[in-house]
Amino acid sequence: MAQPESTKWVCSVPVTSLWTSPEKVRTVDAQGVTDTPDVNKWREAMDKQQNKDLTESHRLQTQLLYGEPVLIEEIDGDWASIISLWQPSNKDERGYPGWVPLSHLKEIGALDEQSYARVAVDKTQLWKQNNEPVSILPFNTLLPVKDATESLICVHTPDGDAYIKSSHVQLVPSPDQIPLGSGQAICESAERFLGLQYFWGGMSSFGYDCSGFAHHMLKANGLYISRDAGDQSVEGTAVDRHDAASWRAGDLLFFAYEEGLGKLHHVSIYYGNGLMIHSPTSGKAIEIIRLEGTVYEKELCAVRRFAQEETT
Repeated sequence: MAQPESTKWVCSVPVTSLWTSPEKVRTVDAQGVTDTPDVNKWREAMDKQQNKDLTESHRLQTQLLYGEPVLIEEIDGDWASIISLWQPSNKDERGYPGWVPLSHLKEIGALDEQSYARVAVDKTQLWKQNNEPVSILPFNTLLPVKDATESLICVHTPDGDAYIKSSHVQLVPSPDQIPLGSGQAICESAERFLGLQYFWGGMSSFGYDCSGFAHHMLKANGLYISRDAGDQSVEGTAVDRHDAASWRAGDLLFFAYEEGLGKLHHVSIYYGNGLMIHSPTSGKAIEIIRLEGTVYEKELCAVRRFAQEETT
């Protein structure tokens, strides 16, 4: 019988980006690859074209959150080729592949976890026992629980034992056993991020791209879908895209160029009453808009359902 692994590699910074290759990193991306990356400073350093170029030149793949486990495939100098084990993708059956700075990873002892703490607020502070702040953790960060009191949760982290306010987390049995939420709950999760700036490859409450936003809002409600829109568009249950009356809040709407016949390029969350909530594109922020009369109305190519219907 195989013995359980005694250690595992995890992301050791609040958020790191997976790159297509180390050669894709530009000078302006310094704040994204430094030993202590800062998404906000990185975004501020880029002008509009540099921001768009993250997309157009296929520089970024996705992002990892603090404590997220990875499989290291190769180490080349200061970089590691990894598989993100919690992000399903058709690019690799094990998870999402990409390159990250080696300094953003750490090998830690593996626990026989009893439960996990999921960050259920926009962001929360991680503390050491002596009230020293460690880092700011984004929404949906998942960390193994070591102990819990009414006010504090002790979690196992790349920085050792640390603490989060109990009121800021949801305790779940495991990363793949988050309690199921309704379609309406998905929309309520999404609403809290109104006004948050789009970020290509973004998978955190420091900035989402369209499919990262959909992935995380469903994950927060116990629904596990692939990371990319193309994969998401063939998952779940198909809903008639021509019958808007049959759509329900929390369904995912998918859009393709050439009035829905070309390449798929966007996904949003149906909000109900002809509205959708989405993370649009570089230079814009998460918003709720009416579908009718927009380019999206013509580009709609699929509607997929993941949440179960609410029962009374």
